[in-house]
Amino acid sequence: MQRKFPRKIKRVVIKVGSSLLANHMMKPQEASLKSLVSQICDLRAKGIEVVFVSSGAIALGLGEMGERVRPSDTPSLQAAAAIGQALLMRLYCDYFKARQNTCAQILLTWDDFADRVRFNNARNTLDVLLARGVTAIINENDTISTDEIKFGDNDKLSALVASLVHADLLIMLSDVDGLYKKENGKLTEKFQEIRAITDEIEGAAGGAKDKNFSKGGMTAKVNAVKIASAADVPCIIANGQMPDVIRRIVLDKEPLGTYFFEKEEKLLMRKHWIIFVAKPKGRLTVDDGAKKVLLKGNASLLLPGVMRVEGVFKAGDAVIIEDAHGIEIARGITHYSVSELAKMSDKRTKHAVVHVDDMVVTVK
Repeated sequence: MQRKFPRKIKRVVIKVGSSLLANHMMKPQEASLKSLVSQICDLRAKGIEVVFVSSGAIALGLGEMGERVRPSDTPSLQAAAAIGQALLMRLYCDYFKARQNTCAQILLTWDDFADRVRFNNARNTLDVLLARGVTAIINENDTISTDEIKFGDNDKLSALVASLVHADLLIMLSDVDGLYKKENGKLTEKFQEIRAITDEIEGAAGGAKDKNFSKGGMTAKVNAVKIASAADVPCIIANGQMPDVIRRIVLDKEPLGTYFFEKEEKLLMRKHWIIFVAKPKGRLTVDDGAKKVLLKGNASLLLPGVMRVEGVFKAGDAVIIEDAHGIEIARGITHYSVSELAKMSDKRTKHAVVHVDDMVVTVK
């Protein structure tokens, strides 16, 4: 039986983990790389646009240096990424050229998404590449981005990219067949389809299997699904070691892996950016009255409801809005800087500190 997608697949984002690209010796798995490129070229031949989010730079860089264990210090990781990224792109360029196709490299950081100008520049570049039939190969810019190496993962990056390019499908390939149910700490049957991320789904997700290859794991993938599905992008987590997995998912519509439906009510792009992308620069603590009004929805945060201000931010920055107990209830874009708010001592003036159109309630 074929899988039914909500719309025709015209643009797909494919994310591949390091375990599929590097072996236990931290050397390239060339057969796997060639197969991935071949399948992507087959999609391109059918008129399907592809953005490819590829991990593997750090692992391959370590292999080039004769190392087998992922170091813990940032400079060593950055050096490995610099070496491995060059090796990875040389292989991709050769394999795409052998199929008379062209690929391009784009290295991104979370700041490229958090800054609206850079966000739009990235989208414009990708639009031009896709229009010209070029496969964009995206990775984190690990050589300069410290937080990404320590906390980040390409699962989140792939979800942000899928949102950025308005993809029709996000496929995350790993060395597992999908998300499995968990009973008494043991994995049982696989989830075939998931319509919403519930507590059960979150509980079934686990950590990374091999710290030498990945900083993510199933938890990271489920979190990525939240980002993509809120932008109206359905997702599939599947085993990249399965023969012709990309062709079978996209072209043959085989029901492989675990399929996550997009949300019925997608977030508007600006609100999606606020909750998932923008980096909060400060916190606004509100009183119980303001909290009650905000949780009802369709209301701005007015100055009289702000009890305390923390952080260093300017007008236009993202901030977390929390209650008197320090629990986050919303995120938004402030209309005032921290210094301006400090000067506004007259609480009787009901200025909108965060307008309702620039706010997303985050508490369940």
